[in-house]
Amino acid sequence: MINQKANDRYDKGRAAQYNPQNRFLKGLYVQEFSEGIDDWEQEERKTEYIFDESRTIVNKVKSEDVGMLFSANPYQGCEHGCIYCYARNSHEYWGYSAGLDFESRIVVKKNAPDLLRKFFENKNWQPTPISLSGNTDCYQPIERQMQLTRKMLEVCLEYRNPVSILSKNALILRDMDLLQELAKLRLVMVYSSITSLDESLRLKLEPRTASYRLRLKVVETMSKNGIPTGIMNAPIIPGLNDHHMHDVLKAASEAGALWAGYTVVRLNGAIGDIFRDWLYKAYPDRAEKVWNLIASCHEGNVNDSRTKKRMTGDGKIAEMIKMQFKLYCKKYGLNETKLDWNLTSFRRMNNGQMSLFD
Repeated sequence: MINQKANDRYDKGRAAQYNPQNRFLKGLYVQEFSEGIDDWEQEERKTEYIFDESRTIVNKVKSEDVGMLFSANPYQGCEHGCIYCYARNSHEYWGYSAGLDFESRIVVKKNAPDLLRKFFENKNWQPTPISLSGNTDCYQPIERQMQLTRKMLEVCLEYRNPVSILSKNALILRDMDLLQELAKLRLVMVYSSITSLDESLRLKLEPRTASYRLRLKVVETMSKNGIPTGIMNAPIIPGLNDHHMHDVLKAASEAGALWAGYTVVRLNGAIGDIFRDWLYKAYPDRAEKVWNLIASCHEGNVNDSRTKKRMTGDGKIAEMIKMQFKLYCKKYGLNETKLDWNLTSFRRMNNGQMSLFD
């Protein structure tokens, strides 16, 4: 458990306030707490990019609790730095920390588009929606330079394979031309993650993401251009943003969202200590209350791995959140339609050459 008195200074530049020990690297030395004022006068931690030649890009999602069967992530680690992000734990598999490393040491899978094309050429592949950002945001800042997500969308359009996207970044508007072409063929769905409408909360909770105003602009732009769109009001953190749900869903509906989803925050693995450390520094006046409210949604724990319970929790607080979500969705006409994916137009290119029968 983090000793909150070891360092109570809050660094506004990042969400995570330190680098915890990587559980897979027992012999690694890390400095978890600064020992003097000089440590806080160091230069701002700069983002580092690690270029990787991956072997695969599409992952089968085995969880029964998420609405996806396959995901593809061109980046590991995420500069958006959302303090609650469940993907922090996966950064440890790359040999880094789930703390500051997760948001400042980004693995770039530079061959992702080629791997996706190779995957679609597999004769055993049956057209199924693939989710971009199943783990980390495919439109984080480095995408502006690398354009890996854009190239992957080009591959999906080329092969006519359906794709869904979840992002917190307005950079997705850059790719409207591709999204419109995919939408014409019923091959795309775009979700924006909107946790609140309170910018002061966003700056602490998700310090390097697009503003909520811009995320609503994304929803509005998608809707006006015929691109099926929705939002994720997630995660709900009782005591911090649960009372914002009504305003978020109302604003999303008015912007043209057709669907909405939510999750209740859970803090598995290294995220528990990272979040607790952040919470006591960012919101010392209510930290204990928020921590206990989170635990009340997961049988007294902040972590939760129970199938069909871990994403929404249980108990009085979780049930209240669930009831409010249903009520507001009904009030604002969300989740009344279902996207009819096009699974019949898929075509293999045979290493760049279309079949004579396509």
